[in-house]
Amino acid sequence: MDGTLVDTEPYWMAAETALVESYGGTWTHEDALQLVGKGLIDSAIILQKAGVDMEAEAIVSHLTDAVQEALRTQGVPFRPGARELLRDLREQGVMTGLVTMSLRRMALGVVDLIDFDAFDLVVAGDDVDNPKPHPEPYLQAAALLDVDIADVVVIEDSPTGLRAGIASGAVTLGVPHIVSLDDVGAHELWPTLADRTAADLSDLFDRQTSMTGLTR
Repeated sequence: MDGTLVDTEPYWMAAETALVESYGGTWTHEDALQLVGKGLIDSAIILQKAGVDMEAEAIVSHLTDAVQEALRTQGVPFRPGARELLRDLREQGVMTGLVTMSLRRMALGVVDLIDFDAFDLVVAGDDVDNPKPHPEPYLQAAALLDVDIADVVVIEDSPTGLRAGIASGAVTLGVPHIVSLDDVGAHELWPTLADRTAADLSDLFDRQTSMTGLTR
């Protein structure tokens, strides 16, 4: 979600900076980059090491509240082409799932702002035992959709998310945003989702499965 569907990473970074500074610490842009795509508890532990004297769960709740407030007051900046691709997928009858390490309440709040029924399901950070880069979030989504993970295309913007998708066995597409995805191992990298359609994803899937010599 964050960075692939919506450009909320600046909101997260601002919230992290304010929280660390409130405890007398410093939080640089480079510090913030290491949290992109990470599970929220893992991120909270890093913030504790930066001086935030709060329980990990309290840090997660505080940051989620801050980002939700930013979305309410500053708007939801959807990534180029993301909504349009989702709409085309839905019109073509393709099942879709949102797999995010944000809390479910945060994810559902963003989904509610899309002006059509964009997703069949949401798997959020508080729905899984093992966050990305573990494959569990994507394997859980595939199981709930009742599809073979080998028939799934994962779209990600972070190295952590890409590794989760690759480990799950899905065809994994990287669309870089804030951090580089070079040399992570994505099956393909696209610079943007703008002007991409369901047919483009189908072509990507066909290319990758023909390259591996598999029938899916």
